[in-house]
Amino acid sequence: MRVLVLIKANSDSENGVMPSEQLLTEMGAYNDELVKAGILLAGEGLYPSSKAARVLFAGEKRTVVDGPFAETKELIAGFWLWQVKSLDEAIEWVKRCPNPDGGESQIEIRPIFEMADFAEQLTPELRAEVARGELTRLREEQAKEREGK
Repeated sequence: MRVLVLIKANSDSENGVMPSEQLLTEMGAYNDELVKAGILLAGEGLYPSSKAARVLFAGEKRTVVDGPFAETKELIAGFWLWQVKSLDEAIEWVKRCPNPDGGESQIEIRPIFEMADFAEQLTPELRAEVARGELTRLREEQAKEREGK
């Protein structure tokens, strides 16, 4: 199963305060462990919301709202994309993570839907593509193209 591991923002990350050398070293070692275990698919830190934008939808209308965004508790400072056997395995890995800000912090783990999860809602044609692994193959080809650029 794939999971998205979300590192919540705090006032420091939202104010552009860079992590300490110690935290960067600890996170680098942790990321190395994830790679060696074959779990890490992707992972990055995110710029503060002052450099972000949101697009609000209301029917056919689209409204762009530029950051910063007020509610820090609901913002994300970074993420990992992992391939794990279970949510329990992901939880055990997160428990080993260096504390992102040294004080009180929060990391959220969200399972990712796979196409098979939508099987009942898919058309017979899409269901056949999922069964043949076509959508997975397309996703892998796109990833290889991005890596080659």
